[in-house]
Amino acid sequence: MFTTRPEIIGTFGVVASTHWLASAAGMAVLEKGGNAFDAAVAAGFVLQVVEPHLNGPGGEVPILLWDARRERAEVICGQGVAPAAATIDRFRSLGLAIVPGSGLLPAVVPGAFDAWMLMLRDYGTMRVGEVLDYAIGYAERGYPLVPRICETIAGVRQLFLEEWVSSARVYLPGGGPPARRRPLAPPPRPAR
Repeated sequence: MFTTRPEIIGTFGVVASTHWLASAAGMAVLEKGGNAFDAAVAAGFVLQVVEPHLNGPGGEVPILLWDARRERAEVICGQGVAPAAATIDRFRSLGLAIVPGSGLLPAVVPGAFDAWMLMLRDYGTMRVGEVLDYAIGYAERGYPLVPRICETIAGVRQLFLEEWVSSARVYLPGGGPPARRRPLAPPPRPAR
């Protein structure tokens, strides 16, 4: 079969994600002796830092995995539920005809963090600090931005200025979106 993509072969496995830094973190975990679940957790947390427009601790993660010990597929549902107060009557009492598309009102109870922790506890071999080191490092020292993040930040600039003021200090250096491929400066406070 003809292909323009190289065949990827490795002795420690392969990690694929939507960002090279997350893939590199997952691969580093495998090379240190971690298993696929350790690598997935490390990569998942790096994605929460380097792709804030797609991931976050307040987000969701549906996990489908193969448990080799039990020889069966397992699911970890990291998808959040609606808060008890998020009722149609509550939204109507706020004068809303529909649930807003952004902000705190439409947010679900976060599920991603707990799902990653459950997977690490039940299937991983490494300690949480070991797999979080990569994400913490990027959060503390900054990381290079890819163009789509800059475009997303520019598209919601007004929300940063009006609604997400504390985040604007990080994501709008000098009042505007960060430059492409330039490192995003770390937040003013340490990430730990």
